[in-house]
Amino acid sequence: MVCNRCNIVVKSELEKIGLHAISVQLGEVELLEDFKNDEKEILSKRLHALGFELLENKIAVTIERIKNLIVDMVHHQGNELRTNLSHYLAEQLGQDYNILSNLFSEAEGKTIEHYLITQKIERVKELLLYDELTLSEIAIQLNYSDVAHLSNQFKKTTGFTPTHFKKTKENVRLQIDKL
Repeated sequence: MVCNRCNIVVKSELEKIGLHAISVQLGEVELLEDFKNDEKEILSKRLHALGFELLENKIAVTIERIKNLIVDMVHHQGNELRTNLSHYLAEQLGQDYNILSNLFSEAEGKTIEHYLITQKIERVKELLLYDELTLSEIAIQLNYSDVAHLSNQFKKTTGFTPTHFKKTKENVRLQIDKL
C-alpha cells in the first residue's frame, strides 16, 4: 500500500469481512482480533482482486516496509530527504542497515539505493509535469547536490534530459508500486 487511498480501500475490505483495524498504515495493518483461517483466505482473495498482496513472510514484510518508507520519504516528506538513508531505515525498522540491504538486494535483485534513485526520478518526472517548480527547486526539494547531479541521474535513468522529458508529449511515468 503506497497511498492513503490504498489504506482506505484495505480498511474497507477488512470491515466487509468483519475485521476491525486498530491502524492501517502504508504496508501494515494492526487488527483488534486475530485472523481466523477462512477470514485470512477471504481477505487475501479480495486484496489480490484489488491488486494488493497479503504478506505474512517476515522477509517479504520487511522488504515492503523498506519500500514504503522510501516511497513516503520521497513522495510525501519533501525536504526531510536530508537524512542519511541507511540511518533512517535502520532506525525506523530497528535492524542493522547491512542486513536490510542484503535482504532487499536478494529479494528485489537491486539495491536499496537503486530503488531510492528510481523513486526520486519518478518524483522528478511528476514535478516536471506539474510545471510549478524550476529544476533548481526540484533539485533542492529532492536533496540533490545540484542541478547537474539531478540532470545526470535523470538522463542515466530515463535516457532523456529533464528538459527533453518535459517537452516530450509522451511523458511516460511508472506507477509507484511497479518500480
